[in-house]
Amino acid sequence: MRAIFALAKELMDLSPAEIEVLLEQSEHDARVGAVAVMDWQARRRSTPADRRRALYELYLRRHDRIDDWDLVDRAAPHVVGGYLADRPRDPLYVLARSPHWWERRTAIVATWFFIRRGELDDTFAIAEVLVDDPVELVQKAVGGWVREAGKRDPGRLIDFLDRHASTMPRTALRYAIEHLDPETRRHYMQLR
Repeated sequence: MRAIFALAKELMDLSPAEIEVLLEQSEHDARVGAVAVMDWQARRRSTPADRRRALYELYLRRHDRIDDWDLVDRAAPHVVGGYLADRPRDPLYVLARSPHWWERRTAIVATWFFIRRGELDDTFAIAEVLVDDPVELVQKAVGGWVREAGKRDPGRLIDFLDRHASTMPRTALRYAIEHLDPETRRHYMQLR
């Protein structure tokens, strides 16, 4: 993967049409390269607003090709979250209700951009929608992201756990409580 990411950085100026050609490839590595290029462009401060919009729209339009956890995790925070940072975040709630697990994972993973800015509302709200998700790859993201948001506001994490720990999937719960003290972790695991 290191070589793919390095090559993607060298090819950072690919157009959205060229990125889409990579997304069309059946080889997973080519699609990893495509989302890495998208991510590098979205992270670059000099990327113009119209390109950011094009990347965001390409991501959503071709989400059928961004269909594995590593593809989502590489691009969703900056391509989707970064684009929506100063815009209405309604598209994330649509994704959170998708029948496709990778779209639901995008909904929560994209909020990483907001968490880093200290904006936690959407992370916890989307986690509420996804708290009982049946897919383990979504559960891991929900648990991991509420844990990370909880580092910024421990009270909100505890409130979330008080309401959901007894019913949320074990995987999500384990990820959510991972950095809490042993006694608190035991308490929430016993609720389950």
